[in-house]
Amino acid sequence: MNLHDTYTSALRYASLKHKGQNVPGTEFPYIIHVTNVATEVLIAVYETGDLDATFAVTLALLHDVLEDTKVTYEEIHNLYGSKIADGVLALTKFSSLEKEHQIKDSLNRIKVLDKEVGAVKLADRIVNLDAPAADWKKEKRERYRNDAQLILQELSHTNSYLANRLAQKINEYESYVETGFK
Repeated sequence: MNLHDTYTSALRYASLKHKGQNVPGTEFPYIIHVTNVATEVLIAVYETGDLDATFAVTLALLHDVLEDTKVTYEEIHNLYGSKIADGVLALTKFSSLEKEHQIKDSLNRIKVLDKEVGAVKLADRIVNLDAPAADWKKEKRERYRNDAQLILQELSHTNSYLANRLAQKINEYESYVETGFK
């Protein structure tokens, strides 16, 4: 399939699977988060030309279906193949692990796969570094910032454009860590 057909297919699938979910702390449907991650990836493809656009965008659109829905690895594998299913699985944090180990575990699984998987993780954290939910305590905002720094440190080699964007977003996020708002 070409990029357009793959994008349309994955977007429809993700929209159905995330139906009824909202971006945390907002009234926006969750698919907005997913498309924002895909947009970051598309811009990185345009800026650097060093990513497989179809693979990376499909991963971006599907990156949360294992973590946040009832979709199974087998379902993704049957629909999109092992490369996509393995990428989505690596991007999934396992709730069975203690919270402080989830990111490191996912990063270890991401690092052994193609650079597009790491690029999607960078894009996901870029999108997630908007204003935190109003009820987040300072400790949670600090942990989120620290996780972003770890993601940047471990995956910056996967795409220079996204690494620079994430570094910029981390700097902007500092005001939320200190005050809770901008």
